[in-house]
Amino acid sequence: VHCINYTWLDIISLTTGNSIIGDQYRWPTTIPYYLEDSLEMNAKGVILKAFEQYRLKTCIDFTPWEGEKNYISVFKGGGCFSSVGNRRVGKQQLSIGSNCDRLGTVEHEFLHALGFWHEQSRADRDDYVNIMWDRIEPGKEHNFKTYDDTVSSALNVPYDYGSVMHYSKTAFNIASDPTIVTKIPQFMDVIGQRMEFSDSDLLKLNRLYNCTTSSTFVDSCNFEEENICGMIQGPGGNTKWEQLSSVSGGPQSDFTNQGQCKGKGFFMHFSTVSGKAGDRAHLESRFLYPKPGSQCLQFFLYNSGAADDLLNIWVREYDKVNPEGRMKLFKTISGGVMGSWELHHVNLDVRTKSRVIFEGVKGKLPSTGGLSLDDINLSSASCPQHIWRLRNITGLLATTPPGTKLYSPRFLSPAGYSFQDRPGYMATYFHLTSGPNDHSLKWPCPWQQATMLLLDQQSDIRRQMSMQRMVTTDPNKLSSDGKEYYWDNPRKVGSLVTEADGSSYYRGPGTGTSVFLSHSRLKSRKFIKGDDAFFLLSVDGERFTFGPNRQGHKSEGVNSSICQERGVHQTVHFRLHCADCEIWWRRNYGVGLFFRSWAWPLSSSERNFECFRIPKHFGQFHAPNLVGTVWSGPLPLPT
Repeated sequence: VHCINYTWLDIISLTTGNSIIGDQYRWPTTIPYYLEDSLEMNAKGVILKAFEQYRLKTCIDFTPWEGEKNYISVFKGGGCFSSVGNRRVGKQQLSIGSNCDRLGTVEHEFLHALGFWHEQSRADRDDYVNIMWDRIEPGKEHNFKTYDDTVSSALNVPYDYGSVMHYSKTAFNIASDPTIVTKIPQFMDVIGQRMEFSDSDLLKLNRLYNCTTSSTFVDSCNFEEENICGMIQGPGGNTKWEQLSSVSGGPQSDFTNQGQCKGKGFFMHFSTVSGKAGDRAHLESRFLYPKPGSQCLQFFLYNSGAADDLLNIWVREYDKVNPEGRMKLFKTISGGVMGSWELHHVNLDVRTKSRVIFEGVKGKLPSTGGLSLDDINLSSASCPQHIWRLRNITGLLATTPPGTKLYSPRFLSPAGYSFQDRPGYMATYFHLTSGPNDHSLKWPCPWQQATMLLLDQQSDIRRQMSMQRMVTTDPNKLSSDGKEYYWDNPRKVGSLVTEADGSSYYRGPGTGTSVFLSHSRLKSRKFIKGDDAFFLLSVDGERFTFGPNRQGHKSEGVNSSICQERGVHQTVHFRLHCADCEIWWRRNYGVGLFFRSWAWPLSSSERNFECFRIPKHFGQFHAPNLVGTVWSGPLPLPT
């Protein structure tokens, strides 16, 4: 275990503002990148995950470097830092150092590289925040300068407290008092977020690079408009889907607005109250043109009908051989949880122009309602493997005694490994548990990446600021006493756990972070809707390809003295108290995610460091959709 100071975000520059002025500082919309050998394995995964978000929400793409004159070379330096804009120096370095391997941090650093300064460096900064100069660490005052519109441009976008480029309230503070005080008090706990791009971040980036479309976004619909996003009543049915705001048998409101917006709140409904068995209706999307390969269809379904009512997910593909379209069934949904909006994912594989079709089919059993759809999203990406819904989460956090452990259902990863999850300050830890495939799996568990995503339930996937953290199993990692492999078979290195129903399994040691998400941020955005939260969970190792760095050069490194935002010298003052509850989430391969919740701040005692395990370095890899991991978290670590 190595204990180091928390790393703040850095830029390599002489001045700061918002976006750098001058076309010479722009990159092409497809940017060559290179991942150096010095990077930690999970950092590589997080970087590739950040690239996915750029592709989903902007026209910016990243491609492995193949000899282009100017490119971004990412290495492990003494913190997180980047130059601002395209410096046209050939190899332009960007550092993702220890404890920088978090999605929002990586997005932040690449926004610097794309030409953006910090939000609080805008010329109009003093209209929105007060800088407490007497609380700033001596010698760091220059980080709070503002620059006029001859140096940087705000791109005609209002000041954004929620920008991923904004300093936190305690940046460069001497003690625990804030150095930045927002003039609207409600934004004090908003500034400094490192979850995801804000809406304004995306607006500015898309304006700067003249983006009109994004690379992997395909479609989104919440059915608020009369044209229902261009969807049509398709041929082949003998009844119709209707655009409604409530149904007597349920739902009483849509999922998007939860009935809270007067004059809004629509969804599509297929009634099965009357008619005969086999009656059906087709709701078809407009023509879609996704990138060839895998796509993820996400939607919310409310079943107030009969247990044998069906929802079929079809795709009609058009090509020269099938000019009228060829139908392919991808999934049939029936039964399940009745009487609530449930989240569904369907993996598609579409290669050409197509339409997605939602086919409702009436069953034989009596019905008092039907099938309802809302908040549909389609993107060129792989779907999460599992959904864990936490119902009545505010009550759970308020009433669960400290030290209580709750367990999610067990799940299996595609490779056969088992894993689990839970919330709180939310902490997340990942554990392997014993499972039915242990005898045929490779041990110690090699390079399985677990992604834990708390879903921001915004209706449009491009506006979601979900919080996610990734953990990777390093087969070379040893236990604290050096006698065992940390990620070995839980039957060998774990402890026996017995459930209330008498079933038992082995739970291995875990790692993760105790600072996943604060309670205040949990209640922001749309993490909680209808008092429920969704964790999307995946474990994947198949997309890793290891090998020597094919470009064959090594990082020259960067002198840590260039760090302008505290670099490795940053201290985070933790006021720590174990407050709420512990919840385990385990699966059949033996993977468990452990969450411990903390209340912040509660006492005058402070932690001025973070401790985390550092996995061994590996060679270069290229994987277009890889997800990554995080190993950091203040002690105490789980036992």
